[in-house]
Formats: sequence, structure tokens, C-alpha cells
Amino acid sequence: MNSNNDISQNNNQSGMAASARVVILGAGESGVGAAKLAQKQGFDVFVSDFGGIAEAYKADLQRMNIPFEENQHTEALILNAGEVVKSPGIPSKAPIVKALVEKGVPVISEIEFAKRYTNAKTICITGSNGKSTTSMLTYHILKNAGLNVGLAGNIGHSFAAQVADQQFDWYVLEISSFMLDDMYEFKADIAVLLNITPDHLDRYDYKLANYAASKMRIVQNQTSADAFIYCADDEETKKALDTVNIAAQAYPFSILKKVEKGAYLEDNNIYINTNLNNTLTMSISDLALQGKHNIYNSMASGIVAKVLELRNETIRESMGEFKNIDHRLEFVAKINDVTYINDSKATNVNSTWYALESVNTDVVLIMGGVDKGNDYEMLKDLVKSKVKAIVCLGKDNKRIHDAFEDDVDVIVNTFSAEEAVQVAYHLAKKGSTVLLSPACASFDLFKNYEDRGNQFKAAVKEL
Repeated sequence: MNSNNDISQNNNQSGMAASARVVILGAGESGVGAAKLAQKQGFDVFVSDFGGIAEAYKADLQRMNIPFEENQHTEALILNAGEVVKSPGIPSKAPIVKALVEKGVPVISEIEFAKRYTNAKTICITGSNGKSTTSMLTYHILKNAGLNVGLAGNIGHSFAAQVADQQFDWYVLEISSFMLDDMYEFKADIAVLLNITPDHLDRYDYKLANYAASKMRIVQNQTSADAFIYCADDEETKKALDTVNIAAQAYPFSILKKVEKGAYLEDNNIYINTNLNNTLTMSISDLALQGKHNIYNSMASGIVAKVLELRNETIRESMGEFKNIDHRLEFVAKINDVTYINDSKATNVNSTWYALESVNTDVVLIMGGVDKGNDYEMLKDLVKSKVKAIVCLGKDNKRIHDAFEDDVDVIVNTFSAEEAVQVAYHLAKKGSTVLLSPACASFDLFKNYEDRGNQFKAAVKEL
């Protein structure tokens, strides 16, 4: 069987010369976008999804006259591809992917594929937590500054679809580790690594080092003309930095120590400097995004803006007025002096840690769902000090009970958002916060984290 390096070399040597046939695996936002771009570039395109295809995407494929199949992978229609574009949700261990690798067919990500057909510069943001917020904030700053910029990757519309239809000069791309795994020749002009904490370890043989190595692919192919922005306070990032050579200009950010080039916190002000003059200074109380984790996110976005030599006034204004994305520490309502917060996007333990860290009251915590091999140890101190009750929302809550039964007085099982909100309402005391921050994926009871968050918000509004 070929290793990833073999695939990379195979891809480098053959490009698309082996065949004009491109097969897309997965027919979600990423896959349908890749199909659209492949068709526009003149390839013979086929789309295959092992599950059902959503009606909207099916309609898109039919409108473009692109042949597709759902609920199966027909090997005879896939293994004859010159190249395969794989949706990030499909693991490399999937039988069809293994068969392709054995046959020597290059398997790449949509991001890799799309980048071949645009001269736009890319700002690529990855990390276990905060990448959606940082991507949105960076996009907001650049757009406010008048740049011709698109937002894509793990957020918004497919990168490939935008390359097919738009003419942007810059793209802000939210990049997951799954995308990075299938990227070989791709280069980020500006790479941002926010943090590395245990997540998706089921895809990495339950080894944090494997996951960290995936994240470090964000710097591959960079040169001294590029920029690499990273958190100097993150222990796993510091360890991972020792395993790679960084060719790009490095800009660390820290809230614990002063840095010469990059960003740091001192006396409740952040200082951002990329060229040793014209420093941007901003009080953290003026940031639209509050909480320690959002200081980091704002610093990362601010460094991107300074690398692009945007005006301090524009950066300050944008970072002061930005509205965060839905389902990420989203205020829902205050009822009988109890605050309800929707943090449904917190699908791993570290995100829930950030959420608890940012709340300054007693908490009734709604958590649970599909456990991805979570280690709840990092939450214990915050749970002991802040959480008065845990409302489990999921089909199997045993691991949450085992983790926290000695830390809180009340742990209750519920099986719908409405039931969870009703129980939390009766457990919450005046002045406290009901926080939905699940630390788990949503697929046992909901379509996705958005569906979970929307059902939570609807239930709160029924109170």
C-alpha cells in the first residue's frame, strides 16, 4: 500500500495528466463545489456519496448535468479516476479510499484542488478551537479595509465553488486537520495555528502526536516570503514546532510574556507589532469578543491585518464592532435573572473548557452527545468551582456520570433539547447561567451542532 508520501509524489509527477476523469467522494458543500469547478475546468466528473445526498445538493448536480450516485460507492466508476477529490469527513481508512491508494490514484482535498485554479492569496487558519471565530473576525477586518476577499474552507460556501464563480484577490480559509491530511502542494501565504488540544483522536489512532503532526501541515511549502502566526503559550504547539522547520516569517502571540514581533498582553492592553514600528495598541475592554480565549483569537486576526499593512484605525474599529458567529457562546435570553447561553459549537472538551472559563457565575451545564474518546480530566477544576448541576443531553451519558459524579451534586439525563432546557430551568438559581456547551458531537439526537443549538434556543424561548 502506498504511504501518504507516495501519494504526494504520485500527485506531483502526474498532476491531471493520467486521466481527464475526476471523481468526487462526498456530495456535501465541499464535494459539490469541487464537482462544479472540475466541470468548469473541462474534466469528466463523477460524484459518489456513501450516504444520501441532501435535496439541495442533488438539485445542484442535476442542474449541472453531473452524474452522481448515493448510498453506495461503485468501484468500477471510481477506481478509473485520474484523481479523486475527497470530502474531509471521509476517513482514510474507508474501504474505497484504501482501494484508491492501493491502485496509486491520487486522493486530495477540495482545498488542494481549488487552489490550482486561482492566483488569489490565502490566509489559512487552523487549530482545535477558535478557528471559526478567528476566520470570521479576520474576514470582517479585511472586508472592512476594502480588500476583495472571500471566506471558505470549513465555513461558508465551498472554496472550489467560489474559485469557479468569483474573482477574489484573497481568501480566508478555515482549515481542519482532515483537510490538511489531503493537502500536498498547497501553500498558505499566511498560516495561523491557534492551538493544539485533543480532538478527533479517533481519526489519529488515539495519538495526540499524530493529530499535532496533521495540524503542522499548515506550514508545509511556505517560504521566507510567507507568514506563520502561532500561540506561544500553547504547550502542544511548542512541542510540535520542534518537529518541523519553519521557513516563513514567524509571529507568535502571547498573554503571558512580551514578544518583539507578534502580539502580547500587558496591563489589559494588547500590543501588535509586525515590523518593529507603528504598533497597534488596544484595550481588551474595547474588544467585541470577550474572554481569555477571544484575546488570543483577536491577537491572531490582528497580526494577519498588520502583516497586510492595514491601518491601525481600521483594525481597531473592526475588532471593536465584530459580532460572533451563531452557536459559539451566543447569548440567547435572560429569564428570571438566569442567563441562557448557546455554545452548541463546542464539540470537544477544550471548547467547553473555554466556555466555562469565560462565564463568571454559577453554571447549570448542559453537555453530552457522541463522545469522540473525550478525556474530561481538564474540566474537573472548573466543574468543581463553577458547575452546580450537569444536564446530560445524549443517548449514552455513562462517561459523563463517571467523570463528574464526585464533582457535582446533581447529574440528570435528558433526551431532547426541550427536556434539557426544562430541567435546567428548574435547577438554575437567580444570578446563574444555563450553558449549553456539549463537549461532544451532536449526531445521536440532532442533524448537526446548528440543529442542536437552534432547538436549544427555541426551547429557551418557550420558557
